[in-house]
Amino acid sequence: MSSNTSHNTSQSGWPVALDLLAGLAAALAIALALHAGLATPLAWVTGSVAAYLALAALVYRYWTAGRIRIARRSDFGWANRVTLVRAVLVAVLAGVFVAPEIVERHGVVLASLALAAIALDGLDGWLARMVDDASRFGARFDMEIDALLILVLSIAVLLADRAGPWVLVIGGMRYVFVLAGKMLPWLQGDLPPSTWRKGVCVAQGIVLAVALVPWFPAVLAQSTLALSLAALMHSFGRDTLWLWRHRAGGHR
Repeated sequence: MSSNTSHNTSQSGWPVALDLLAGLAAALAIALALHAGLATPLAWVTGSVAAYLALAALVYRYWTAGRIRIARRSDFGWANRVTLVRAVLVAVLAGVFVAPEIVERHGVVLASLALAAIALDGLDGWLARMVDDASRFGARFDMEIDALLILVLSIAVLLADRAGPWVLVIGGMRYVFVLAGKMLPWLQGDLPPSTWRKGVCVAQGIVLAVALVPWFPAVLAQSTLALSLAALMHSFGRDTLWLWRHRAGGHR
């Protein structure tokens, strides 16, 4: 294939805006279905749509900026579409922030949405490898949705009065790490793949989701959350130490 043909192919494909619009339709449909089925305040629908629009704007910005975009083609790709489905679920979860009473009344529903988002985690990476669709954008997109899900769940657990304000440390730790990287550039280095890191991330989501279930004993929920926080602090501490030892000009 000639270089001109390759260039034309890279410019073709399903426009990302259509994928994002499909996500908006999905977020609206899920929120409306839950509103109708559970007789929840319409504010949940409004909050879900607003949260999704904010997410979609960020996704579109980074995609079109080209900094972490797939180099060889413009199509969003099926792996990223799976991650977009997870983003839709996170947006619907975040929608309850404008109607906090939902968190206490429908903890099982919220936990189910969260567990569905967690179950889809890993599918996008597997799909990317299967169809040779891996990219820096996809990896970043997946990571950011993971972090946002944990933050949203941390806030939901606090709103449900299932744990004290300390639970926000679980959701906020990654963002504090990123902020610290602005001041300490060596923290922005690339980390090697880690099964432990990924496992801890998944565990945070599961424990936070289960903590939302009303009939799950509060003492047990707080105990498991505390253990999860300890594991998270260990994971970040280990990564920080690795980055320090491998910083530019540093010594191992």
